[in-house]
Amino acid sequence: MLKLGILDFDTSHAVEFTKRLSHQDTPKDQWVDGATIVLGCPGTSKVSPERIAGFTATMKKLGVKLVDDPAEMIGKVDGMLIEAVDGSVHWERAKPFLEAGIPCFVDKPFTCSVADAKKLIELADKKKLPLFSSSSLRYAPEVVAYTKADKPGKLLGASVHGPASEHDRNPGLFHYGIHAVEMLYTLMGPGCKRVTNSKTQGTDLVTGTWADGRIGTVRGIRAGKADFGFVAFAEKAVTAVTVGTKDIYRELLKKVVEFFATGKSPLDIRETLEIVAFIEAANKSGANHGAGETVSA
Repeated sequence: MLKLGILDFDTSHAVEFTKRLSHQDTPKDQWVDGATIVLGCPGTSKVSPERIAGFTATMKKLGVKLVDDPAEMIGKVDGMLIEAVDGSVHWERAKPFLEAGIPCFVDKPFTCSVADAKKLIELADKKKLPLFSSSSLRYAPEVVAYTKADKPGKLLGASVHGPASEHDRNPGLFHYGIHAVEMLYTLMGPGCKRVTNSKTQGTDLVTGTWADGRIGTVRGIRAGKADFGFVAFAEKAVTAVTVGTKDIYRELLKKVVEFFATGKSPLDIRETLEIVAFIEAANKSGANHGAGETVSA
């Protein structure tokens, strides 16, 4: 049984992940085997500080031993879950653990800048450690099913939609639009070279052009109903899919446990770097009246 630590309790992920790994207070069909949360640090937050006290109380009820200083977990865990909602602090949060030789799963957004993403990747490479970051929507059963099904010919493009609430600490699509972007990359793969973003108060409409000429779009929704879904444009069929959220934490956690157990990330961290670059470019375009921006990682 892998022993994991968890840092920052300003997100429901801290509680929901712990429930599924410890087989507590969640339906049996949501349980994930192979690891358990043994230590946690509530941390601090500039995004949702009001959530920490309640989630801390729940973590205590779930039997997680708490520490005041994250460094107290070093040497006592096999891996770390870096859970701060604020992606701009992920570099400083993960750095001490990577330096100590502890692999990290860094929750979305991986970082809020290409510069921070590169620092994390370079440190992990230096320490010969695997590094993994992903939105849970990447592993939504409906998304995975399409990628594994017999394709109706080559995928020529995709249009993805989802909620995209914003926060200054996670600029633009880094905050919640990251989920839709991750779904787009799951379908299209890496290789986007240029983006434009038509941004209004209620919507981000991002168009990405891939190196092979394919086009993918993300509609980040802030006004009206905001469900997850996608339309896949293939050679022989156009397929519209609604994406649910019931099983996404379970499916992501399976990949997280696999990551810590094997020492290999299920997703190339360079694709994650490109996703950061995609969002960084989309945010710049949206702030500049939709001007085209190069995706530069």
